[in-house]
Amino acid sequence: MLPEALECGTLDSMKKIVVLTTGGTIACTTSPEGVLLPTVSGRDLIAPVAARFGEDFSFDVRELNRLDSAAMTFADVDEIVGEIHRVFEDPSVTGIVVTHGTDSMEETAVAVDCFHNDSRPVIFTGAQKSFDHPEADGPGNLFEACVIAADDSARGIGTLVVFGHAVIPARGCVKWHTSDELAFATNGPEEPTRPDPIAPVALDGTRVDIVPAFAGADRTLIDAAVAAGAQGIVVEAMGAGNVGRQLALGIVDALDAGIPVVVTTRVPRGDVFGSYGGAGGGATLAAKGALGSTYFRAAQARVLLAVAIASGVHPATLF
Repeated sequence: MLPEALECGTLDSMKKIVVLTTGGTIACTTSPEGVLLPTVSGRDLIAPVAARFGEDFSFDVRELNRLDSAAMTFADVDEIVGEIHRVFEDPSVTGIVVTHGTDSMEETAVAVDCFHNDSRPVIFTGAQKSFDHPEADGPGNLFEACVIAADDSARGIGTLVVFGHAVIPARGCVKWHTSDELAFATNGPEEPTRPDPIAPVALDGTRVDIVPAFAGADRTLIDAAVAAGAQGIVVEAMGAGNVGRQLALGIVDALDAGIPVVVTTRVPRGDVFGSYGGAGGGATLAAKGALGSTYFRAAQARVLLAVAIASGVHPATLF
């Protein structure tokens, strides 16, 4: 971690924004081979953005990592959560901005939200175009994230994703486009109800696997997850939360073995609800003990289930 401060005014009048950088496209440049690699330092990311603010702002930059977010692990998430809590030990901090790759941003953001027990905002942002792209969107996203982090209206509403001129709650956030500058949308309510924050616990070492459902899917994948030591399983079901008979038998066996199972859906919009009978119908699975994910999709459902397992709270309290 490399903390660096950029100050624009006097300490007693400043709004202090701490920027935690972790890599991602926003910090990428193009290699001679034409591939994107995270090479840009936190200081270089924030310097042109900080110059746009007045004298009543200061920026403290802490470089945690330079990762492609597809490589992000629970150990990396634990580091981010821990650093956020350390930052908020300073009462002079106004808010935190986390720069992060878009591939797993929704996962880290919802994990942070589970443990976020301070009224001051935590804002995630990133980019769809690299730092050296002639039409880079990162600087604009980072500027807007810092504006929101300093705004009193962002206090007390949890972790947010600010991206492509949109402000999206972490709960229910999903990356909906691979390349559009409006990368994220929400499948949840505009103002989602947040559960009581949980005292931070390490997620590293908690294994939750995602098992996809499809027409004709048997129980092979869920049995493999159980055999691999999964402590929880998220089933990405069809429709409103339905699977075929053979996969359903595997789900019931996992539940009988004491492994919590959350059922989500591969459908982009709408809630999971158990209204169908039959061996793999959502109502049948719910009656056997499977938990519906409400509006959360597989990636965030996995994180929420991992948080529940690691902390000892009932999974239903987080969905």
